[in-house]
Amino acid sequence: MTDIRAPDIREAVRERYASAAREAARGAYDEARRIDGGAGSCGTGRDPTADGDVFGVTLYGEEARDVPRAAVEASLGSGIPTAVADLREGETVLDLGSGAGADVLISARRVGASGRAIGLDMTDEMLELARANARDAGLDNVEFVKGYIEDIPLADASVDVVISNCVINLSADKDRVLGEAARVLRPGGRLAVSDVIADPDMDEATRADMEQSTGCIAGALTRDEYERALSAAGLVDIEIAETHRVYERASSVIVRARKPRED
Repeated sequence: MTDIRAPDIREAVRERYASAAREAARGAYDEARRIDGGAGSCGTGRDPTADGDVFGVTLYGEEARDVPRAAVEASLGSGIPTAVADLREGETVLDLGSGAGADVLISARRVGASGRAIGLDMTDEMLELARANARDAGLDNVEFVKGYIEDIPLADASVDVVISNCVINLSADKDRVLGEAARVLRPGGRLAVSDVIADPDMDEATRADMEQSTGCIAGALTRDEYERALSAAGLVDIEIAETHRVYERASSVIVRARKPRED
């Protein structure tokens, strides 16, 4: 599932998210969303039958009541992975593509002072914004690291939970991302991510159009493709549950899986 256009895809995604971070830092993010219909989120397109926003801040509700509003307002995601990750005191959590840090800060509250929340992002502007949001939240069990989700700069078996919010589908090499997630998980560790999947009958023309409208240039996987990629990464107990429609032929989903325990 590697795309030969990977460098171009990565740079296009980086610039899109850097622009969103700059807008958020200027306090202009909400106005930009109003003007262009949501540019900077994982998607500008949407299912015309959907009721309400399908990306971003409005999805969080009470989930984000204890983190700075600025972190949530810059959210670009399609769901709330922290709501289903079953985070526990003392755990180490890694957020792939952490953006402005909302899910990292929520996780840090859940795992407590004895735990740790790490955000991984490739965009300097997002990392700067996330670190400022962490300072505003007064949290010291948080770390933001620069890097690529295809090459996670953490040791093997070093985290208990991997989360992500509408980022894996941006990668041109999803197999490698999931393999890296499995690598850094401890035995028995959990994956809980929000993402977008394509309907199995989506034609190539529609897929190409969705790539342009969402900024998810590498294209969404189907459910079967996602399950196969998770299994190939060595993960088990795979669950993919649709949460809401985001396009005419695509849905937001919560993906959960587990790394097997050692015998």
